[in-house]
Amino acid sequence: MSDPAKVRRHAERVRELVASVVRSQIKDPRLGMITITDARITADLRDATVFYTVLGDAVAQADTAAALESAKGLLRSTVGKALGLRHSPTLTFVLDDVQDQVKHIDDLLAAARNADAEVQRLAAQAKYAGEAQPYRVDEDTDEADEGAEVPENPRGGEAR
Repeated sequence: MSDPAKVRRHAERVRELVASVVRSQIKDPRLGMITITDARITADLRDATVFYTVLGDAVAQADTAAALESAKGLLRSTVGKALGLRHSPTLTFVLDDVQDQVKHIDDLLAAARNADAEVQRLAAQAKYAGEAQPYRVDEDTDEADEGAEVPENPRGGEAR
């Protein structure tokens, strides 16, 4: 097993190399507006997963995936030479759907805000189901206690 810091450095280098090669050497017309977002490599440095995003619709994403698959050999050889490893890591390209996830979460948060506003609106118009004071208060005992005298203590003084 390799050192985790070394694995991270290699993963970052793979991301930089793939982005550079895609930008400068691949001339496939199917390749859309692509951004290499992340790369991860296994601890044995044999398999690398490259995450990318594509600006456009599903057709542009499919075309870009096909272009990356066809250029996989060039990318793998470039990465293998640059890293100087005994074995060039195999490359797997994964469409990074972070933007779709963000949009979905934003929609959920907006729905929750709307539901909270509706609950607050209903709560502002709410009235008590019974009386405003649900507990029984004996008004007679309160008045009697106020006027009653405090009994004296048989030993002298007031009782407490």
